[in-house]
Order: sequence, then structure tokens, then C-alpha cells
Amino acid sequence: MTKSPAVCRAQVLAYRTVANDLHERHDGDPTGLAVLALGVPNVPAGSARQALAARCTDPRGGDLTLAWSTRGAPHLHRPADLPDLAGALWPLSDADAAARYATGQLPKAAAELGLAAFSATAAALREVVRRPTAKGEVSRAVSDLVPPELTYDCKPCGARHISGGLLQLAGLGGGVRLEEDAAKTVLAPIAPRPKQPAKASGTAEFIKVYLRLLGPATPGDVAKYLGTTVSAVKPVWPEDLAAVSVDGKTAWLPAEDLDGLLAAAPVEGVRLLPPSDPFLQARDRSVLVPDKAQAKEVWRMLGNPGVLLVDGDIAGTWRARAVHQRLEVSVTPWTSVSAASVQREAETVAAVRGLGSVEVRL
Repeated sequence: MTKSPAVCRAQVLAYRTVANDLHERHDGDPTGLAVLALGVPNVPAGSARQALAARCTDPRGGDLTLAWSTRGAPHLHRPADLPDLAGALWPLSDADAAARYATGQLPKAAAELGLAAFSATAAALREVVRRPTAKGEVSRAVSDLVPPELTYDCKPCGARHISGGLLQLAGLGGGVRLEEDAAKTVLAPIAPRPKQPAKASGTAEFIKVYLRLLGPATPGDVAKYLGTTVSAVKPVWPEDLAAVSVDGKTAWLPAEDLDGLLAAAPVEGVRLLPPSDPFLQARDRSVLVPDKAQAKEVWRMLGNPGVLLVDGDIAGTWRARAVHQRLEVSVTPWTSVSAASVQREAETVAAVRGLGSVEVRL
């Protein structure tokens, strides 16, 4: 039996830096970026374009659609990817479905509906969302169409509501998108509207994309990313993978990417990444930030900061606030960093936010 090659954390991060389009800034719009294969999270609102600005010179160019996708979170996607993505993110079984929308809001009977909960919610979204419609109005109308087990009593407004998590998880299957620049959440039909999935399809291929961008990784990492269980993921675990040992722990990535991982070397450069940047979506957080105290700075209960990326390694945090037409950026580095490089990246952040000047506090 061939022994799995061993790689260190530095090689993993170097590999991911390139896989996530952070080794150089692409000259043009973002539509060709590799990270769009999984989507670019937009949490908080506006951060997706900021993540794209760290990767290309025209982050607002191209044709991209904002939609609720992985874990029900808003992501920017290429419109052509949405039909296949709807099938790949559709639950694989009743147990998988119940795990994804598990919440203390809903009664225990909700879990028994399994896939039927997704089907009912997606169908209701298709009936309700025929034009741009505010989320509150959609939620109210969808709540009247789904089984009562999927709703809960909302004491402040004296009505029953569908779980917000389930509504968002079923959004892509329901063929709805989000108005990106609306002040409040507004839903609209995807055009052309993809069919509602009858069953999951393409999940193994989606997992393989995760492993290409954020691997090497384990089934547990992928399950956390999808918001489900390892037992749900294992039946669709891809076969054409290569196993490696990452600091003594076995993990996998596509076999065709193994040579790239083994040859990976640190890439020089500085980036200011937003809190939900694709690079930070890997679930092996101890690989991303081994120091527990520093990890607590990056991943908080509420209000995560952005991260300072230096030569492919997370080397600090940052926050920003707009003051009139100026962006004030406060950086907390964990190592020495070029002030000029940080200034240039802060100017990129200010530009994508539409602000004329920037002040960096380092």
C-alpha cells in the first residue's frame, strides 16, 4: 500500500492562495475567477465585491447574480452556474434535509418532513415570487402555503412564520435571486428560471470543487461547509481523489491537483480580505490560524473582522468605517508588514466602496 505524501501547513496555504486567485490580481472583470465555482459570500452586504477586488481590477464588471445558495447564505454566482448548483445543493436524503434546516424555532415534527420541507418551500417561493418582492412579504405569503410544521409562532407580530433558515436554504431550488443593491432584502425570479430539483444531482462534483479550492480537506470539513453531517456526505464522496497527510491528519484533494500541492511555494503579496472571503470558507480553521488566541480574533460570535493576508498566510485583522467620503482602516498585524502595501490595498477597498480617500491606522 502506497503511503500518502506528507505536506505541511505552509504548502497547504500556498496551494490555496493560488487556487483562490490570490497570487495575482487579474486584469479585468471577475467572471473567469476560480472562486466563483463555489460562489463568493456576501456577508456582510457588500463584502463579495470587496473579495473580488482583492482578485481582479474590475470587481463590479461582468454578469453576476446574488442568490441564497450554500447554507442559505447570499453568494455571488455566474448565472450559467445556477441550474447545476441548485441540484448540487439539494439535500441528498430526508436525514440530510433535516440536518440542514435543524433549528430551535421549529417543532420536532418539522424534521420528519425531510426533503418534503425543501420541496414545499421551493414550490411556494415559485408561486409567490413572480416579480421583485420584499423578503417580509415573501415570508408572509410562503408561510401560508407550506405545511404548518414548518412555521412557528412569532410573538412580536402575533403571526406564524416559516423558518428564515429554511426559506433561504430553499431559495435556489425555488428559482429566486436577490437584488444586490437594494437597501433591504428583495427577492426576484431568476431569469430564465431553473427547474425545481426533483432530487440531488452533481453533489460529488461540487464537493470536488470544494476540495480543489479549499483542500486538502476531510469529509467532516465538507459536511460543515454544507451544513450537514458526515454520514450524509460519505455516499457521494468523490472517488478520483488523492490522499495526503497534513501535519499527521489524512485529507483529500482531486488527484489532478496533487502535483500542484506538492510543488506549492509561498506567494508574495498583501491583501485585505473581508470577513467571509472565499479563502476563509475552509472549515479546517486550525490550519488557517493555528494560534487559538489569534483564531478567536478572526472568528467571533458576532461581527468578524477582515483579515490581513501576507504572503498567503493570515497575519492580522482589520476593520474599516466610512467617515463622510473617507474610509478609515484600522489594521492589527501579527507580524511586520509593509505599510505601503497595506495602504495600496486599503485604497482598493475604498474604491470598491465608492469612497474617495482612505486613512490607514497600522
